[in-house]
Amino acid sequence: MSVLIPISVPHPSEDGDRDAHRIRTMPVVVISPHNQCNCHCVMCDIWRIREPQEITPALLERQLAVLRELDVRWVVFTGGEPQMNGQLSSLAQMIRAEGIRVTMLTAGLLLESHAESVATNIDDVIVSLDGPPAVHDEIRRVPHAFERIAAGVAALRKFRPDMMVRARCTVQKANRQSLCEVVKAAKEIGLNSISFLAADLTSDAFNRPQGWLPERHDRVALSAEEIDVLEAEVERLIGEHRLDIESGFVVEPAGKLRRIVLHFRAHLGQTQHVAPTCNAPWISSVIEASGEVRPCFFHPSLGNIHHQTLQQIVNGPEALRFRANLDVATNPVCRRCVCSLHIPRHELHLSRGAPSGT
Repeated sequence: MSVLIPISVPHPSEDGDRDAHRIRTMPVVVISPHNQCNCHCVMCDIWRIREPQEITPALLERQLAVLRELDVRWVVFTGGEPQMNGQLSSLAQMIRAEGIRVTMLTAGLLLESHAESVATNIDDVIVSLDGPPAVHDEIRRVPHAFERIAAGVAALRKFRPDMMVRARCTVQKANRQSLCEVVKAAKEIGLNSISFLAADLTSDAFNRPQGWLPERHDRVALSAEEIDVLEAEVERLIGEHRLDIESGFVVEPAGKLRRIVLHFRAHLGQTQHVAPTCNAPWISSVIEASGEVRPCFFHPSLGNIHHQTLQQIVNGPEALRFRANLDVATNPVCRRCVCSLHIPRHELHLSRGAPSGT
């Protein structure tokens, strides 16, 4: 999830004052309702999962009291593909009944057939859009994937014309010179905004328990020459779409767009990896379809909601120890992160509803 939202985080300590790292307010919870996906993306291996797992209403019901205790204000359904969970509407209804905003991240292939349910039960949607039609379909490896997104967005508008539907583009080898085109494509199909993030090249997230193999790098990472092409495209985007950046249609400001180029240069050793400003482990959790709870997408699991409550996991000894010793600026996982979350301290005590910065 590309969400950049700032908080001063306690400095790491060997054993530290762990009470300083106890979570009392957790505004954001990311949930993967289903662990499989109906795309075959070149930068992700979730589609290779053969054993389905999902979050059930019964499992969620046991955590609702904890969501209230932690004052959760925003739940994000991510994937796999959330709409592959046949009980997604029930999950969304249970969460929204608590006064919590629900956002759904989706590949968009099922939006048209599920439009009425999504428009009724989900607050807002973010679709993955990785290029104009031919480029998007190549990356997703699904024929007519772009057309199906466009049809899905149009169907949502029929049921709820004012629904916020945004795009997220994962920058990689195949779309290195298509960023301006994808902005235009997002406008043409009626999306409200588009954000960009770099492809993850090193972590074991997204069903890559052994990390990336060299041949997979070659399909997603950029060569030095290709990075030069990407840099020229980013500068073109900044220049030609200045008004889109200023208006927020392109979510990232110029500095964050240029940071995407630096991510690929750092991967080649041309510069140093620099961690983004992030406090995700202190203000959010990721709940996988298996029930495993991570402090973010990229750090290891701290427990499982099949065996403990979310409260017991995020404030248990292992989680407190993890946060007490985590220095985002120097941690090798954090330094390579492509998907950060940052919420200002003053926003942690606002009334329910999503944090203002997204």
